[in-house]
Amino acid sequence: MKAVVQRVLEASVTVKKETVGQIGPGLLIYLGVQKGDTNDDLVWMAEKILKLRIFPDSEEKMQYAITDVAGGVLVVSQFTLCADLGKGNRPGFQEAALPAEAKPVVDAFSTYIAEKGVPVQNGIFGAMMHVSSINDGPVTIILDSRAKLA
Repeated sequence: MKAVVQRVLEASVTVKKETVGQIGPGLLIYLGVQKGDTNDDLVWMAEKILKLRIFPDSEEKMQYAITDVAGGVLVVSQFTLCADLGKGNRPGFQEAALPAEAKPVVDAFSTYIAEKGVPVQNGIFGAMMHVSSINDGPVTIILDSRAKLA
């Protein structure tokens, strides 16, 4: 599982000119599910994101997690995070989980975050989405559950 996590002042996602998800201050999470991802990957990723201390204190030092600042989360599924560019310049997506496998994982990820008390909004899985955000910092973190330490 791969994620790009951005600290934002606000973010929204639209599908066919209709806003389907929107948050104020919080985290915009682009989430890519890879073939073979397990519940352990999901829990590791969600917990890592919930504990990321990337929100500033009064001295602008990154000190607080999303759970400390009462922010929201916008989750956008993005299979392109699983792109392979090992051969040429056109991305291959053979490592991305198929939609029937990936959608339940994305849904479970969002549910896991929400069950921890963080408000969650979502894009629409498989739709052509337009994402707008105002990055704060900017702060952008890239996570890969397969690169975690044991």
